[in-house]
Amino acid sequence: MSSILFKKFSALRFINPFQTGVLALLFTSLIVIFFASIFLGSFDFSFEELFNDSNSLDNIVLLEIRIPRVFLAAFVGASLGLSGASLQGLFRNPLADPGLIGVSAGAALGASLVIVLGSGVLPDFIFGTLILPISAIIGASLVISLLYLFTQGFGYQGITYMLLVGIAVNAFASVGIGILTYISTDSELRGLTFWTMGSFGGASWQLIMPALIIISLTMLWMIPSSRKLDLLQLGEPEAYRLGVNVKTLKFKVIISSAITVGISVSLSGMIGFVGLVVPHLVRLIGGVNHNYLLPGSALLGASLMMTADLLSRTLIQPAELPVGLITSAIGAPFFLWLIFRIRKS
Repeated sequence: MSSILFKKFSALRFINPFQTGVLALLFTSLIVIFFASIFLGSFDFSFEELFNDSNSLDNIVLLEIRIPRVFLAAFVGASLGLSGASLQGLFRNPLADPGLIGVSAGAALGASLVIVLGSGVLPDFIFGTLILPISAIIGASLVISLLYLFTQGFGYQGITYMLLVGIAVNAFASVGIGILTYISTDSELRGLTFWTMGSFGGASWQLIMPALIIISLTMLWMIPSSRKLDLLQLGEPEAYRLGVNVKTLKFKVIISSAITVGISVSLSGMIGFVGLVVPHLVRLIGGVNHNYLLPGSALLGASLMMTADLLSRTLIQPAELPVGLITSAIGAPFFLWLIFRIRKS
């Protein structure tokens, strides 16, 4: 087992000492923010109650509400950050993010269908609390299937056509969500609007544990491809001559992004700009090689998402802001700055 793990993560030896220090700092920040997110919020914990009474309200809130929520925020942020870095490396485009290929839009449309139409078609007791994640994952899976169906036979130009198909999928999904918004009732509209803005309020151990396991395994599957993504920056023909199986690499990045983003969107709603902003911040701090960039983006993405969730819970307490508003407020100015920076260069 140890030899397999060593082989999978041997690419990390290409990280220089400065980048190792940056990763250590990001990991330390992650731990600090994790505990701050657990103990800070609209509900003040009594440490005496936590340790003396296992059935107290403090223990219930901490173990059944706060900790699952913080774990979900961390894993969603890590998956979006890692997916953004991987897709930017695959497309060789600094403006790429997980929503670019339409997976987020497909998941959002699937969940929106259940929110607006599900109560009149499917009885809630059939799926219980899992009906919304299942519908979103089905939507994401359909999108990735369409991507491969429409881009078969294009060879090295497949990535370009995949981008175009992703843009079309996003447009169709926006139309579908708009129609569902128009025909929804007041209660459905409120739920739909809040979900599309992103929230971790519905986290529970029963709901998130399968998702956390799948996201973890997918991230571990993706990180060893970092060296191949470095070679891909030379161009697909050159990377192929250097021994990179470009087709397999495309499959790995797209499938891993589809899985992690689809699951993340199904549980937390639409959260934008994290996959775009985080990889650029990590590059600015420590460099561009993917051996450092992929784990760094996962760590910073988790920290950023937990921070955004903490702000959403505390800025207007006891009410709660949608997390997507926080990330958009951070990401939109950065996105404009990035466009002007690219234009100047």
